[in-house]
Order: sequence, then C-alpha cells, then structure tokens
Amino acid sequence: MLEVDSIKGKSGIKRDGTERREMEQEALNKRKKVIYDFICDEFYVPMKARDMAALLNIPKQQRHELHEVLDALVADGKIEISAKGKYSKGKLRMQTGVFEAHARGFGFVIVEGEEEDIFIPESKVNGAFHQDTVEVRIHPSHGKRREGEIVKIVSHGLKTIVGTFEKSKTFGFVRPDNQRIQSDIFVPLERSKGAVSGHKVVVELTSYGKNGKKPEGKVIEILGHQDDPGTDILSIVREYDLPEDFSEKISNQVENVSKPVSQADMAGRLDLRDLQTVTIDGEDAKDLDDAISLTKEGNLYHLGVHIADVSNYVQENSALDHEALNRGTSVYLVDRVIPMLPKQLSNGICSLNQGEDRLTLSCLMTIDEKGTVMDHKIAETVIQVDRRMSYTNVNKIVTDRDEAVMKEYDGFVDMFDLMKELADILREKRMHRGAIDFDFPETKVILNEAGEPVDIKPYDRNAATKIIEDFMLIANETVAQDYFWQEVPFLYRTHENPEPEKIRKLNTFINNFGYHVHVGGDEVHPKELQKLLGKSEDTPEEALIARLTLRSMKQAKYSVECVGHFGLAAQYYCHFTSPIRRYPDLQIHRIIKETLRGKMTEKRLEHYEKILPEVAKECSQLERRADEAERETVKLKKVEYMEQRIGQEYEGVISGVTAYGFYVELPNTVEGMVHVTTLHGDYFEFCEDSYELVGESTGIRYKLGQKVRIRVEDTDSLNRTIAFSLVTGNGDR
Repeated sequence: MLEVDSIKGKSGIKRDGTERREMEQEALNKRKKVIYDFICDEFYVPMKARDMAALLNIPKQQRHELHEVLDALVADGKIEISAKGKYSKGKLRMQTGVFEAHARGFGFVIVEGEEEDIFIPESKVNGAFHQDTVEVRIHPSHGKRREGEIVKIVSHGLKTIVGTFEKSKTFGFVRPDNQRIQSDIFVPLERSKGAVSGHKVVVELTSYGKNGKKPEGKVIEILGHQDDPGTDILSIVREYDLPEDFSEKISNQVENVSKPVSQADMAGRLDLRDLQTVTIDGEDAKDLDDAISLTKEGNLYHLGVHIADVSNYVQENSALDHEALNRGTSVYLVDRVIPMLPKQLSNGICSLNQGEDRLTLSCLMTIDEKGTVMDHKIAETVIQVDRRMSYTNVNKIVTDRDEAVMKEYDGFVDMFDLMKELADILREKRMHRGAIDFDFPETKVILNEAGEPVDIKPYDRNAATKIIEDFMLIANETVAQDYFWQEVPFLYRTHENPEPEKIRKLNTFINNFGYHVHVGGDEVHPKELQKLLGKSEDTPEEALIARLTLRSMKQAKYSVECVGHFGLAAQYYCHFTSPIRRYPDLQIHRIIKETLRGKMTEKRLEHYEKILPEVAKECSQLERRADEAERETVKLKKVEYMEQRIGQEYEGVISGVTAYGFYVELPNTVEGMVHVTTLHGDYFEFCEDSYELVGESTGIRYKLGQKVRIRVEDTDSLNRTIAFSLVTGNGDR
C-alpha cells in the first residue's frame, strides 16, 4: 500500500514567514515525489484525479492538495494530462537550439528547421547567455505558444562583449551595450588594459558566472571614449563581429588580379562594346555592378542586364574567396560601408566605370509588349559603359521632363523613355500575378564631417529606382528558371508560403477593420495579400496592416531547393545581379560560367551538391547579421539627432498602439513612444480588437493613423529609444 501521509497533510506549529514557506516547499516536493513514483509504477494505468484520490484514500477535504501536486508535476513536464483528464508519465521532450535573450529577462529558444520558437520565462533561463546553444525541456502547454526550461548549456555563443567600462578603486566592470545581456561583466584592474571610466571596450569573457557570481572578462580592445566621434558606430561594428580590414595576403592577391582588361581577357567573349549601355545608381555609389542596354524592334524589346564578372577575379578556394564567404555581404552602415570585397576590386576593376572595358556576365532578353520573356541568352561578355547615370537625373528625364537635364543627356533620352515604358509593363505583369510591394519608407541619415546627424529623411524611391528594380527582378527570374530546367545544382532566393496559423491570426485581426483574406485549402495566394494592402491604402490603419502582413510572412533566404518566391509571386528566383556585394551571386556566376564552358562534369556537379547547402545557410545568417547591424546604426543616429531637439514639437502619425502607450512616427521616419503614464486627465484602457487606447471617463481615443502633435521629452542612447509626450488638445471622441 502506498504511503500517503505526505498527501494528507499534518498539523504543524506556527512559524515565521520564510521558514513556513521553506517547509511548505519541502512538503510539496515530498508529495510530488510520492505521486510521481506512483504514476511511474509499472502497474499504474492512466486515471483521473478523483480515481487516484479514491485509490490513495485521500479525504475529500484534502483533495485540493492532490490537484496542486498534479498541477505542479504537469508544469514540470514530468507528467501529462490527456484530453479526458487522465494523468500519465510525461514524455520529456528535449530540444537543442539557440537562446535569444530579451532585455526584460525572458527569452526564446530557436530550433533549426522549426517555425515556432520556444518561450523561456525569466525563472527558467537558468543562467543561459544570449546566443548560447542550449538544451531545453518543453513543458506541456495548453496555451498559444510552446514554453520550456533551459536544462543545459551546450556551448556559449558569445565570446566577446562590447560595453562601457566603469572603474572603481580595486576593480572595473563593463556595462554591456546589448541590453539582452542582463549582467555587468567584472574586470580585474590588471586585465583592464588601462581603460578608464567612459571608455567603450571589447571584453573577452573568461567566466560566464554561476552560483550568484558575475561573469568575468578581460579588456582586449579600447575603442575610444563613448563621447568620441565614430566610437558609437565602431561599437556596433564590434558588437556584430563585422570584419573590417583585409589581411596582407588578400591585399597582395588583389594587387595581382587588379590589372586592366586585356585582349586575352576578352578572348571568346561576346563583344557588346558597341551597344549603348548605361549604369544607373545613387550619386555616391562607387561599386557599380550592373549596367543596362535596351532597344526596341517592332513589338519586341531587347533588354540587356550586364553584371560585373567578379568570378573572373575571385577564384574559388582562394584566400579572397574564403574571406568573401566569411563576410557574405557588404554591410551599409550610416557612416561607412564594410565591403565584401576589397575596394581595389569593388570600386576598381570590377566596377562598371564609364568609358572602360569591363568583363561581364550578361542576361540578354527579348520581351514582348505584355512583359513575357520570349527568348533569352546568358553569355560571358565584354562591355563599355557610355554614361554613368544617377537615379536623380534619370527621374528628372522620365518624370519631370527637365529640359536642362534632357539636353545634357540628349543622346540617351529615348533610351530612358523606353526603359520607363518597359519597366511599367514588367511591373504591371508582376502585380497582375500577385507580387506584393511593401513600400515602407527607408531612412537616409545625413552626417556632417564629425559623424553627427544633421538631417534624417525618407529615401526617395522614384521612377528611376523602380526601373532598375524591375530590370534586376526579370533578370534574376530568367536566370533562375534557366538553371532550374538545366537541373544543375544552384542557389535560389526563396520565400516560402506563410504558415496557415499566422494567416488565420492576420484574418482575425483585419476582420475588426472590415477586411478579409481568402484562404484556399490551407494556403493563401500572394494576390490576396496584395489586394489587402491595396484596399487599406490611404486609410488610418494602412501602416499597421502592412506591418502585420509582413510579420505573417516568412523570411526570405537562400536555398538549394527551388520552392519559389511568395512575395514576388515568382516560381523561380535567384540573386544574380550583385556579385560585388553578395556572395550567393558570386557563387552562381561560377556555376553559370562552368556550364557555359561545358566544364560542369560529374565531379563538379558532386562538388556543388556538397558545398551549396552550407553556403546557403551561412549566407542567410550573414545577411540577417548585416541587416540587424544596419538597423542599429540608423536607430542610434535617430536617437542622437532627436537628443538635440528635446523640447521641440512635431506633427506625427500614430504608428502603433500597445497597452503601455502608443508609437508616433514623424515625417522623417523617426519613431518615438508616448507612454500611457504621461496621458493625464483620464485612465486609458487598451482595446486589443481595434488597437486603440480609450479614456474611461472622457471617451478620448488614440488610434492608428491618427495625426497628433508631440513634444520630444527624452532619449536613451543605450536602449536606442525616444520618449515623446502628447501636446494637449489631441485625441478623437
């Protein structure tokens, strides 16, 4: 007979609070062990709580204690409860993934290949650091998301941390810039490298801390004082471990290959130097990797997209190639570019500079007036660019019809008009099949010589930028389709269909605004999301619906599988047009050239089948790193810009509403928060269905898209946040 005294309970002596709580916890643990052992018995059959109580002779008045024990065991994941309320031994579901910490103490474990992350409450983090590889025990959950507990740290992800050094008499410590790292780093003075208070430093972790001790480390680099120009951006560069300088070995290699194009280099290539060709880029662009040619005969357009033949200079498995793969992509920060390739290549021999012979890989397409590619040819070519154009001047020609600019580029105006004509056709065709165009304004930060932001404004996305977008897209599609049907190992740019559950959630939300997305079977067609964005255009809820639609979709990535691109509504897609700044483009250029030259042997096919999955994975990760670093530098400069404007008032639009306040976006793309505690004169309640804050007694409402006037109250450079307050007299009733 099972001993059940620990379940039935016993009278005790009155104790102080702490001691009593300890005794209660000890008693609970004993009861849990008794019940768990009972359920683990080989003769046990799953049963309900009342059957268990009857079998164990537990009096009715004490059965609530049994329920407490059972609930605790379920929460621990040791036992499970069926839909019929029967208890059985839990299947300890363990998974390994990467821990992503949150500034507020909790976090998520990301498991490779799984769409849904595992939520880790603060109490279950168990000493794990941000980016640690961990083992997590998944708890049975009846909620909307999976929860778990970290039970083992497999390996530490962070080796170094960037932060601000603070010195005391006998020791120092580093306050991490990354708010996801919860603890300061203890630094013995003899390991401080002479750092003084206020220095931005890189600290190498020597201990990750346990048993109540702080993590420890040693300073390995002093970046400068936190107030010195450029130190803030350099801190982000180090935080994201972005490689800057190229080694001497690579520099020497570049010197050897950066020779002018010779007759021998051009041998066997299609000579297109007599074709009228232009580049169209931003005024300050130096790495010009794509050029355009366009003619029209009858009803057919002849479009040439000519891409710098970088693979001619970056040989596979060279030191330069390994470094390019290690970087994955060029990183465009607000005050600098960290290139994938050395500038001697990217701005030199590989850049399609005006008036110079350049080796290229061209996609030559014949397109009808409906935007269908009737014929195409991919070839190794040589070109000579006739004019280096800017987006600004091309737009002045095709949109503004600026007479002075049209006169300056007299011999090219007809070509630019033809480009606008074809681009409109291609865009219309793409939109007709369902491509989604998220037209979020990107931010352009203007800095002075000291690196201080003097202006912030949205990037001008005009007719000229769209022309280049449209031509690059059609070239990328054409190349991807060609190599898919050749059944050659390849790197595709893929964007998988959204998870049905996320679309259901989106539908539930947009129903509150009178919208609906049709889902056929378990899938949604991109055209449905395109329609949604079209219907919500110029409405107060436009920005929110666009953001939520974007969040409901998966991230685009590189893959060896051609599963299509949902956002573009394209069956075939790759990145072919930017080998100077993206490694996947460089990689597929090699595959294309080997195929064109008849050198794609069985051995080479096996080689690419072996290496491409890892290349796809690595490049996807490095792209995300670059995107995050770019965003952080922009946020940093926005905060710095608004710091100089504390007390000033601006008109803005409510861009997001939460229970703790609402976000306001200014015309220059700067976003700040009006905290609910600063809304005086009423108690404001958050209405989740309509995304509104509503005053309980006044009925004043703050909702999405509403124009408000705000005052800049404060900035926080560490958290990169901006606090606004509402100027009185706003709000809808």
